[in-house]
Amino acid sequence: MLSRPPNFAALTREFTRAANPKRARDLAWFFKTGKGEYGEGDKFIGITVPSQRAIAKKFRHLDLRDIEKLLNSRIHEHRSTSLMILVAQYEAGDAGTKQRVFDFYLRHARRVNNWDLVDGSAPYIVGKHLLAGSRGVLYRLAKSPDLWERRIAMVATAAFIRAGDLQDTFGIATLLLADKQDLIHKAIGWMLREAGKQSQTKMIAFLERNYSRMPRTALRYAIERLPEARRKKALRGIFTKVKSKSVLAKVRSRPAS
Repeated sequence: MLSRPPNFAALTREFTRAANPKRARDLAWFFKTGKGEYGEGDKFIGITVPSQRAIAKKFRHLDLRDIEKLLNSRIHEHRSTSLMILVAQYEAGDAGTKQRVFDFYLRHARRVNNWDLVDGSAPYIVGKHLLAGSRGVLYRLAKSPDLWERRIAMVATAAFIRAGDLQDTFGIATLLLADKQDLIHKAIGWMLREAGKQSQTKMIAFLERNYSRMPRTALRYAIERLPEARRKKALRGIFTKVKSKSVLAKVRSRPAS
């Protein structure tokens, strides 16, 4: 017996059953939905992330037209679940499906409009798709007037970092150093910290070159995993590695040549 295709009305009922008004109020506060805040206008119905994942898994074959309806919703959990479905379709798809999902994502990038939506999707769709292709689209997004497109550009490079390729992480970060948005500063610092796991030497060199124009938040995020002594020096713009007293003593005790 053939299984029935995903039904949008059934999906809507799943959202209604999983909603929780009290949790919705807490989420609205957490995601800064007040006037003038980055999430202004975002609406929550209080569905937990594990519940969204379960719904996304159940409706993972949802048609792109119905995914578009979710992405265009004012309700945060609708957009979040739609992106989980897109990630699942990209990961399970053949080359044609991956291209369709990637193109769809870019066309609707401005609906990926909160930090959790970006962080949970950009590396797994945009970043993965560009691993073996031209990355010019990221540099275009990095220059966008839209905050979330700029964050997509930065966070998508997580996929490159995991593959040991740091060049575009540093390239996008350089473009965004003058950005005024704190959420971009945090994204820069986060990606630089991840790059540092692959090559601390390259990360430190980047920080040293750009210290004078590095947002303080980005710097703090980037150096989070350094030893305390190095963190303190880095905050003052000193990036040479601190030598231990025993090493210094040996150097000083060497006879002059």
